[in-house]
Amino acid sequence: MSGTLNKVMLIGHLGDEVKMHYFDGGNCVGRFPLATNETYTNKQTNERVTNTEWHNIVVRNKAAEICEKYLSKGDKVYIEGRLKTRKWQDDKGADRYSTEIQCTDFTFLSTKNENQGGVTPASNPQQATQQPSNTSVSEPIAEDNDDLPF
Repeated sequence: MSGTLNKVMLIGHLGDEVKMHYFDGGNCVGRFPLATNETYTNKQTNERVTNTEWHNIVVRNKAAEICEKYLSKGDKVYIEGRLKTRKWQDDKGADRYSTEIQCTDFTFLSTKNENQGGVTPASNPQQATQQPSNTSVSEPIAEDNDDLPF
């Protein structure tokens, strides 16, 4: 064991639609902002204060396509991944840095009925919560036909 850990777990709401970018060879990347909130009561004024933190989420390939299909602005989602900081140069040549969450796992926490005011969508609303959430598994696992009774 190396003695280090880079793991992020977030539950929040999408701040925008999933933006997709497709590459030659069939690979793709999806990006979206995720908002998390912290609420507390100011002891001096007894006023409720809410702080919103914005996170840049990056998801790849099949997982990105699933997110694009089922997630929309305002949906609640659990994201698991790791922090990644990228260095880039702006128009003036100055070094800039961007920190993102490279998503490795996700779970949809909103159903489509919650965000559409009870209107049943054309597709099954349960599909969004039952999609495979591990990005390392790109195809369904084949059923094993053995003779075990359980």
